[in-house]
Amino acid sequence: MDETALIGVDWGTTNARAFRYDAQGTVVETRHRGCGLLQIVDGDWETTFLKNFGDWTNGAPDLPVLLCGMVGSQQGWSEAPYVECPLDISTLAENLHPITGTDYCIVPGVRTIDGCGVPDVMRGEETQLAGLDPQGLQLVCLPGTHSKWVQIAGESVTGFQTYMTGELFKLLSEHSILARTQTKGPSSHEAFLLGVDHSKRDGGLLHQLFGVRGLRLFDQLTGDAQGDYLSGLLIGHEIRSALDATSAAGMVTVVGAKELTSRYVTAMEYMGRSIIVTDGEQAASRGLWRIAQQAGMIA
Repeated sequence: MDETALIGVDWGTTNARAFRYDAQGTVVETRHRGCGLLQIVDGDWETTFLKNFGDWTNGAPDLPVLLCGMVGSQQGWSEAPYVECPLDISTLAENLHPITGTDYCIVPGVRTIDGCGVPDVMRGEETQLAGLDPQGLQLVCLPGTHSKWVQIAGESVTGFQTYMTGELFKLLSEHSILARTQTKGPSSHEAFLLGVDHSKRDGGLLHQLFGVRGLRLFDQLTGDAQGDYLSGLLIGHEIRSALDATSAAGMVTVVGAKELTSRYVTAMEYMGRSIIVTDGEQAASRGLWRIAQQAGMIA
């Protein structure tokens, strides 16, 4: 481990992905572990860290370790306070949260206030944003269970909105009346785009969701295609709402794994938007390194 300069861990609700860097900031080893917040027993984060990544720090007790994500939540290893928008990498670096009893630090979460005075928060995505290259004004979409749409000006995050699209899809597909008629079968590209198309109709999302049942009852939608239609309907509403909220024109940067981003890319291209896709893991690893460098954790 002589070449190791930093350990970075993006530690979320269900999984942890860890990066071991050399002195030039190159990731020399990556690990994925299913030991997220939901799998931590009795809050024993330190034991879990040592079990999964402790060999990287053996013989090097002063090796810097930087973590981000739900590890810094109220249910995490140690709660890292939120910092307010607008902010940039230097704000994150200046507010790293030390974990008592260790030499490890956690990247703070980020908070903003929407136009109605309601707080919105993120943990983990701020580190991916720090891994993006500045491009003037940017609109960034980070799909997931709770998707984020982020406005960036230069190197500064100026605001964001969260959409519970992924979680709502799961709830409706597994625990609502719609689950009774949804079946598993081949993916239907046509049904997905039909859902995207229908998301622009009048009536609002709540009415259109019950329309899924109506389409199924009268054989205008098969059980196998129902999930794809529902996905298109929800993602279509999310995209239209996010674009309306930001009044953004031009390119959208989509950040995440292929399985998360593909439907968003398909929907936005269908709507005529231009897309740049960035791998979420690469953005997270670059962000952790840049924040650690800014904080003086590494040379």
